[in-house]
Amino acid sequence: MATSCAHCTACHDLSALNEETKLYADLDLLGCSYAVEEHQAVFTVEESSALHDRLPGVHSKNLFLKDNDGRFWLVTVPAEIRVDLKALPAAMGSKRLSFAKAEDLLRLLGLIPGSVTPFGAINDSDYTVTVVLDREIANAMTVWVHPLRNTASLGIAGEGLIRALRHWNHDPVIASVPRL
Repeated sequence: MATSCAHCTACHDLSALNEETKLYADLDLLGCSYAVEEHQAVFTVEESSALHDRLPGVHSKNLFLKDNDGRFWLVTVPAEIRVDLKALPAAMGSKRLSFAKAEDLLRLLGLIPGSVTPFGAINDSDYTVTVVLDREIANAMTVWVHPLRNTASLGIAGEGLIRALRHWNHDPVIASVPRL
């Protein structure tokens, strides 16, 4: 992502619009059916809960993590679950995990907190981040994720999400993410 300043929301928003256009073009090229629902900005699962009633399907939340070896992970799970962070490393082939910094999220995926999505892989041309999809997300008829911004939700089949990730050379790890 090319922005003129690391923390300028206006610059990020302009760049994100260009990236989002590429996202839709890639989904169309891959023959992925999708729907986009515009809405007010949501930053948490709780804030997005009103959307869940009117948008049928699996709603997602994302964890941007870093392990002890310095590897970055983006884990996408159903919104309503609580992830067992102590058991998660073994389920995805990692070591001890901690939450990664917002600066790394912007640098590696071109995303800001509140807009985290597996579609951020489109911006990871160095293939630094490993995407992990919970099996429920991967198998969903419709999964709702952000299209690189938190003022919209994009509904797509789990298979379409996987196809897009593979198109961007991010073959996702499909795992049974441990729950609390």
